[in-house]
Amino acid sequence: MNDQTPKRLYIKTYGCQMNVYDSQRMAEAMGADGYVQTDRPEDADMVLLNTCHIREKAAEKLYSDLGRLKPLKSDRPDLKIGVAGCVAQAEGGEIIRRMPLVDLVVGPQAYHRLPAMARGDAPAVDTEFPAEDKFDHLPARAATRRAPAAFLTVQEGCDKFCAFCVVPYTRGAEVSRPADRILAEARDLVARGVREITLLGQNVNGWHGEDGWGLGRLIRAIADIDGLDRIRYTTSHPNDMADDLIEAHRDVPQLMPYLHLPVQSGSDRILKVMNRRHTADQYLRVIDRIRAARPDIMLTSDFIVGFPGETDADHAATLDLVGRVGFGTAFSFKYSPRPGTPAADRAPVNDAVADARLQELQALLNRQQKAAQESMVGRTLGVLFEKPGRLPGQMVGKSDYLHSVFVHAPDAQIGDLVRVRIRSSAPNSLEGELA
Repeated sequence: MNDQTPKRLYIKTYGCQMNVYDSQRMAEAMGADGYVQTDRPEDADMVLLNTCHIREKAAEKLYSDLGRLKPLKSDRPDLKIGVAGCVAQAEGGEIIRRMPLVDLVVGPQAYHRLPAMARGDAPAVDTEFPAEDKFDHLPARAATRRAPAAFLTVQEGCDKFCAFCVVPYTRGAEVSRPADRILAEARDLVARGVREITLLGQNVNGWHGEDGWGLGRLIRAIADIDGLDRIRYTTSHPNDMADDLIEAHRDVPQLMPYLHLPVQSGSDRILKVMNRRHTADQYLRVIDRIRAARPDIMLTSDFIVGFPGETDADHAATLDLVGRVGFGTAFSFKYSPRPGTPAADRAPVNDAVADARLQELQALLNRQQKAAQESMVGRTLGVLFEKPGRLPGQMVGKSDYLHSVFVHAPDAQIGDLVRVRIRSSAPNSLEGELA
């Protein structure tokens, strides 16, 4: 740590849980170089935008945010502005050429070099996929008390090359972190107050270790850590739901009854042109195996509507699959092209048609979500309190099924894991009382 007065770092995080984790690690790397975090860009000596390329118009949103930083840079020319994450990886030096106020651009596989870049000891643009493991070069995590729930990256990158997805180009090929390092980080998190860990990866159930370890065996090892009450993982691919992972849902009580398993479409024809490498029937058979192992599991998914070439019959097949599975919730989007992906140059579905299909799908998914939440009323669930609510004496936490639950619990503390009897359901949350 530098002996100088600490500099202040502001990080804005876009997108997925992986970016939340990456932002924490970048803050720790910069902390070892003399920076402390601030919640206000106006107070910062360095502003870092950690970007996501999954959502529509991601680059345009970045440039819009950079434009809003121009007055700060004009007033304080010494202010450093950095862009990290997947848009940084995709755009590279073009970001600085288009917005000269940006001082550095770093991709998601090179952010261990961020302190040297901020000092001017490394090139201003680093979007390489380095041979070294970035986790080997990051500082030890600060020994401070943590929030009760934490993310832990176990795998990065993807080898699936779905036709709509930029992840293989921005995050690179699939890489699995060694099991011993994952377990060491998990033990450290639990020692600092974490009671729930979510294992992260772009294709998390593709994680593999030495001696034939798969994600199921890793989950069993993590579950042996004293003091860890809950385990989750995201995001998964249907083709990688191995037997040992499904059996972990049956055998490991700490593994929560919740699984996000994207399918994207219910049409075999569209799944094929998406390069998903599975059929609707194969997906449904995976669901059957999972539910046989854990009958009370809640399933969520992702859907893309209006993919190039999608017909009314293809859309009807998606509605049929949704009806057969019954999801607790799902993310659904109208297709938008990502530059550089195989689908980017294909003729789009008529915009009005795609809008109508999206509304129909979301109406069905919303009915399923409402039914799933209402089925919780009268049940007693575990709830991990994460923050105070807006009302006096109120606490907010996550249920076993990842619902936000509001409870009047004036004597409770953040980090308490309690039993709550659910009394009512709101559109996106539950309300209950201590059991």
